[in-house]
Amino acid sequence: MTVIRLALQSLKNRWLTALLTVLAIAVSVVLLLGVEKVRTGAKASFANTISGTDLIVGARSGGIQLLLYSVFRIGNATNNMTWRSYQQIANRPEVAWAVPLSLGDSHRGFRVLGTSQAYFDHYKYRQTQSLRFAAGKRFDDLFDAVVGADVAAELGYSVGDEIIVAHGIGAIITAKHDDKPFKVSGVLAKTGTPVDRTVHVSLEAIEAIHIDWQDGRPIAGGQISQDDVRKMTLRPRAITAAMIGLKSKISTFKLQRYIAEYRREPLSAILPGATLYELWALIGTAETALLIVSVMVVITAILGMITMILATLNERRREMAILRSVGAGPGTVVGLLLSEAALLTLAGVVLGILATYGLLFTLRPVIDSLYGLYLDISPPAAMEWLALAAIVVGGVVAGLLPAFRAYRQSLADGMSVQS
Repeated sequence: MTVIRLALQSLKNRWLTALLTVLAIAVSVVLLLGVEKVRTGAKASFANTISGTDLIVGARSGGIQLLLYSVFRIGNATNNMTWRSYQQIANRPEVAWAVPLSLGDSHRGFRVLGTSQAYFDHYKYRQTQSLRFAAGKRFDDLFDAVVGADVAAELGYSVGDEIIVAHGIGAIITAKHDDKPFKVSGVLAKTGTPVDRTVHVSLEAIEAIHIDWQDGRPIAGGQISQDDVRKMTLRPRAITAAMIGLKSKISTFKLQRYIAEYRREPLSAILPGATLYELWALIGTAETALLIVSVMVVITAILGMITMILATLNERRREMAILRSVGAGPGTVVGLLLSEAALLTLAGVVLGILATYGLLFTLRPVIDSLYGLYLDISPPAAMEWLALAAIVVGGVVAGLLPAFRAYRQSLADGMSVQS
């Protein structure tokens, strides 16, 4: 305990450099824990992009490809599935609900999704979160559109604004459905999912804007007005994919096998949760890079502590000599330096933990609303505790170098004093 008191008094006399060292270690701990929280939060948010959906059905293709275009609106389907096949699957006794998805058009760089009212009832994210409206309501008119939070923010849309849907999703759009404009009926709250970057319209609206089109372009002289198209029976011939919810999870693989063996057309059915983790394994290398960066920052902070202790050794030779002269052995000098390193590291770790959770409580609502990233405020996991313990041990071990140097200097100085 005498050594600890000496270490505390010594650090008190050099409080400014000690404080800066503690702050450096604390910042490195904040970065380490912060990166881990962001990493686990991003992984959880990614895995929970879509929840509560048992199967996603589409034309036969790779599972990741089906997931990319149906959930993330990336790329295009190799083919569509017929409306008749969709209805036959949706009417199966195992199926509790089904939501059709139709893609192919865009609006100023954002994908347009044709779907049904059931989409707003059954699309879930973060396990149980449902879609909420920041303003307005669902589409109920044929030419109503519901826009995601990012669409509204980037394009400055609000309820009542008029938008024009373009045909196709290429970089250069030459054909627009400007004869049939849509009106924004609602703006969805931020979700942190691809929903934020999507314009939602009804399936009937998708059929309406293409009623007078053929082979990807308007029929010459065959334009049909909005008023006339409202009088027509608009029934889709095909859709891009469908989300399926089952009455019992036990039926999942049974229905998946039925769809894989479906004879009318080649179809695929994927489990979105499993495919999301498969996709994360392909793109999740960034989390490793972030972890490496945070570890390097921790090492840099510990090296800074070593530098600080070494830099003050020459100034403290007299202090060491006095300690030797009053009977302190080399072991006491070594213990003093190791105690200082341990106290600095431990104080930095404790301050870093407190700062991390303070920032989490303060910034979590802001990060959630701006980026849709939900950061879980929970005690450090076992691996995080091990990392923190490793930092403390590393700080003590790092203190061995200046302690050994102080031992040699104090021994020599002590011998010169005795002579």
